[in-house]
Amino acid sequence: MFLTTLLDRRAILGNVSVNSKRQALQMVADVAARLLAVDATEVHQALLDREKLGSTGVGLGVAVPHAEIRGLERMHGIFVRLDNPVDYDSIDDMPVDLIFALLAPENAGTEHLRALAKVSRVLRQKDLREQLRKTENTDALYALLTDIADSNAA
Repeated sequence: MFLTTLLDRRAILGNVSVNSKRQALQMVADVAARLLAVDATEVHQALLDREKLGSTGVGLGVAVPHAEIRGLERMHGIFVRLDNPVDYDSIDDMPVDLIFALLAPENAGTEHLRALAKVSRVLRQKDLREQLRKTENTDALYALLTDIADSNAA
């Protein structure tokens, strides 16, 4: 699975300023509504409901929120880089500034799990995380995410 199939250039936001995990997830929902013609409130609630099961903050300043969304025909990714990290109840108690959300069609099953594994594996790369935090341009963020991820495709 390549990240180029999940990630649209318009689904990347850099320099986002929010004050909380809830606001960050709302930002993801707003992007999803704009790009995917889904209801922002439904997406936001689905992401919040998933967080109630356990934080999607995977550590090292990274979160991978995910949810199944009615009406989607395939998996979609949304990447958000925050100006200032927010508390996310991450497994390592570190605040989060890199968010890669995954939105799956209902009953996506193994495709959803493979995408989660791929994104988590890619964002474990220290060099990539450092570059994502330094890069200002959204086109450059897209290139970093897709070039590095696709060269390490699994």
